[in-house]
Order: sequence, then structure tokens, then C-alpha cells
Amino acid sequence: MKIAPNIFPRPLPALKLALTGATVGPLVDSLHNQCLLEYKKAMVDIPGGVFVSSSEIMQMDDPFYILRTSWYIPPLLGIAYLVLGAILPRLVALLLDKVGTTANSKGESASSLFEAPLQTKAIIAVSTTALIIKLSEFLETSSHFSSSEMNLFVMTAAALTQWGLLDGTVTSLITALVVSIGGPLSELPFVAAGFWQYLPQASDYFPLKDLDWDILNKLLGDDYQDLALSSITGPCYFAVTMDAIALGRWFDADGDTDDSTI
Repeated sequence: MKIAPNIFPRPLPALKLALTGATVGPLVDSLHNQCLLEYKKAMVDIPGGVFVSSSEIMQMDDPFYILRTSWYIPPLLGIAYLVLGAILPRLVALLLDKVGTTANSKGESASSLFEAPLQTKAIIAVSTTALIIKLSEFLETSSHFSSSEMNLFVMTAAALTQWGLLDGTVTSLITALVVSIGGPLSELPFVAAGFWQYLPQASDYFPLKDLDWDILNKLLGDDYQDLALSSITGPCYFAVTMDAIALGRWFDADGDTDDSTI
């Protein structure tokens, strides 16, 4: 019970982080989701020509959409940003403290290669995450990058560069690594329930194919071994974690300033 205040952020920074995730998150996600997956429930489609009729869109061979998402995505990303940017880094820092590793509970450090105010770092983190997400789309759609292993290497290098330049802390690195593995896996229940489905050309990761567990059959259905993800989303989750952490630090600092003026 004593660790709760150390793990959970104050209400105002938490609200800011969740609202940012619910608004900015879907926009950043839309930079690559059209080449990776297809939403099946509560779809939100905004075509490239806003005034193009649905019949005209149906006649296009490859219609362009400004935004393709689902109404489920904003609340999911709002929760995700709160967990990734505030709760999980605090938990990792707490565990590092327990094992004797020096780590600030907020994950703040002077070990990054680029020094700037927290607000500036947060804006740059969101911008570079958007670039990394866009890079994943380029790699997935380019005929010159057909190797999923090479694409994964390029994306991983980009994500680690972002961490080294803007953060550099052990807490953030461990948090982002955990999320890069657990994040894609957390999508499996949604894929199994038909909320979205990865496109065949992007489906190269079948994490449950070698598992024969009755509990998975009960939770995810008879075809759980065929549930497909895209391996390129791992580094994307890493990058999203980095900008969520940067936003969390900025909002925490803003909260400190607000408290000092009361």
C-alpha cells in the first residue's frame, strides 16, 4: 500500500497525459496503420477528398484516407499513454531501487545526448515518434525493403537512437523494451475479438503458433495459434513509450509549478 503514491501520478498530470494519448495518439498511429491493419468495428474513415462520396471511394482501386481508425482507439491510447508515460516508468524505477540500481523515481537524468527544457524534449519526442511511425510505413510499402528482418533492424536502430538522444536513462530503456514486447502481445485479445486484423502482407509474427494451451483456446478461441501481428510494431511501441515518458515528465513539472503558485 505504501508504494501506490510512488507509482500513480497526480490527477492533473495524469489527465493531461491521458487526453494527449486520446487525441494525438490516433493521429500518430494513422501514419502507418493503413499499410498494417484493417479496423473491423466502429470504424472512422476520413477520405483524402473529404467531399468524395462513398460510391466514388468504392470505385477507386487504392483510395487514400487522411485518417482511418476506430472509436475504440482514442480511449485505448488514452489509457496506454497514462500507463506507459507515468505508471510503468515509476514501477520500473521502484524495482531498480529495490535491487540497488540508482534511478530517479521520475526517470529524470542528465544522461541524454540532447539537453533541452522538458517541454521542448516532449515536443521533439512526439515528432520523432511520428517520424519513426512513418518510417515503418515506408519500409512496409517500399519494394526495396522486402526483408522483414532488415526492416526490424532499421526500426530498432531508429528507436534506440531516439532514446539515446532524448532520454538515455536505464529506467526508460527497460520500460520501452518491456513495452516493445508486451505491447504487440496486448493486441491479441482485440485481434481475436475482431476489433482489427493485420493485413496478410504485414502479418509476419505469430506469437502463439507453437503453444498448445487450453486456457488460450478458451480465452482467444479455437484459432488462437493463427492470430497474426506485425513484427515491425515492436519498435513502434518502443518509440511511443519514449514520447509518453517525455510528455509525462513535462506534465509532472508543470504540475510542480502549478502547486508552487497555490
